Amino acid sequence: MKHHLDVLSSRNMNMNLMSFSHISSKLTLFFLALLLRLNLKSVFAATCEYDTLERNKLYSYSLSSPINNFPHGVLSEDGFYKVAANDTIIWFQLCDGMIFNHDPPRCVDCWGCGGPLRCGMGCSALVAKYSGGYYACTTIGHKTNFDINLTDKNTPDKGVTVTMSSNIDGVNCSLSVSIVCDKNSVKDPETLKKLGTCHYATELRHPAGCPKIAAHATGWGWFGILLTILLCSIGAYLLIGGVYRFSYLGIRGLDVIPSLDFWISIPHRIKSVFMSLVQRFRGPTYHHRSSYSSVNF
Repeated sequence: MKHHLDVLSSRNMNMNLMSFSHISSKLTLFFLALLLRLNLKSVFAATCEYDTLERNKLYSYSLSSPINNFPHGVLSEDGFYKVAANDTIIWFQLCDGMIFNHDPPRCVDCWGCGGPLRCGMGCSALVAKYSGGYYACTTIGHKTNFDINLTDKNTPDKGVTVTMSSNIDGVNCSLSVSIVCDKNSVKDPETLKKLGTCHYATELRHPAGCPKIAAHATGWGWFGILLTILLCSIGAYLLIGGVYRFSYLGIRGLDVIPSLDFWISIPHRIKSVFMSLVQRFRGPTYHHRSSYSSVNF
């Protein structure tokens, strides 16, 4: 009878462990999916944000955030910007893909940017060159492939430069757009510079190019991050361990805390280490000297 009870108890314990493991796996997958979703959202929300610390001041650029009279930030409300020079035309959009409700690109070889029927709507920048009686298109930017840097490090409040790039069939192309800070007006791109075989640069003036400037407050840096991770890990260990011991092992009272003896011994260990350091720096005390006293003859 006792053996039968032990077998039943062992089976119940194994079933509880399996159930706990199953629940833990589901919770782990749920939190991983949630974190992945949040990270992806934060990545796409912050694609047009740039922060830099210069001369103990924090310069924050948020190009796609709403500002006065511009609910979409630096994004063109037409769905695209357009600039031309000589026999070259460039269409581009900042912080997003292009949308054409009017004046769409009319050129061949638009396969890397939406195809002939949706030319320009599959990328963030497109160049058309006139050659042999027609315009040939080349993708020079994708909305998920660009960099943001200060236009001039010596004057960090001047604005930023967004550099879009693409690599199709081994051909590297890029477009650099300097967004110059202008709090009072907007001036669309008018000039186009050719920096290489398939590399271009232009400039526009916009209030979105003006940063928010704040004094940099020094913090704990990497030590603060490490301490936060450590405390969160300890908290998660105590919470999960306590729930498991309470729900599946039936433990009640203070014993529900996992590794209780270890946590109780921490103050004594700290005291021992502290006293050891004090004795090391102060040297031997009177009570540790030899019990023999000097004798005068």
